[in-house]
Amino acid sequence: MKRFCVIGLGNFGFHVAKTLYEEGHEVIAIDLNQDKVQRIKNSSSYAVFGDASNKEFLKGQGISEMDAVILSTGERSHLSTLITLHLKEMNVPRILVKAIDEDHGRILEKVGATDIIFPEKDMAVKTAKGLCSSNILEFIPIAEDYSITEVAPPNHFIGKNLIELDLRRKYQVTVIGIRDMLTGDFNTLPSPTHLIKDSDLLVLIGKAEDVEKACQSK
Repeated sequence: MKRFCVIGLGNFGFHVAKTLYEEGHEVIAIDLNQDKVQRIKNSSSYAVFGDASNKEFLKGQGISEMDAVILSTGERSHLSTLITLHLKEMNVPRILVKAIDEDHGRILEKVGATDIIFPEKDMAVKTAKGLCSSNILEFIPIAEDYSITEVAPPNHFIGKNLIELDLRRKYQVTVIGIRDMLTGDFNTLPSPTHLIKDSDLLVLIGKAEDVEKACQSK
């Protein structure tokens, strides 16, 4: 079990806190809005009404002992920047902050955020990628131009093994896992001789454009 704190309980913060709690982790949920605190009360370990921009208040909640803090203060960029600075000074190991735009994201990185979240942008990219290719089921950006993508095997993959497909040489794409939809088994770093079945889902890492080329080429 890990320990998390979610600061800011709008829709994003509420669902992050609720999901972490349902996954069996300890979750402290903090907001300045009493109604939002009441709403999360039954879906968190502790729901606290308070001002997270006050460093002494944060210390009193044991924030420095958290595995990670997730910060979502809506459009109040100055507030999230200040709180991020406090969290950095308290040596929180992982600080995930919802940014309102790219400039805000760069500022947050400068003051100590370890992860910058652009939920609308990320969901828009994921939706667009799914629409562009019928094979792409999940799309997770991990760095500039690079992503982890779960795809249903195109017809020209089926019946071939990873050696025959030769995705790494041809497209600079690596298969890091294969999930069998029928059995639920997940095979990390599968054998090069693994024969691709139509029930397999492939987890690929590489540039998004290269993954798309690999799936479309025959």
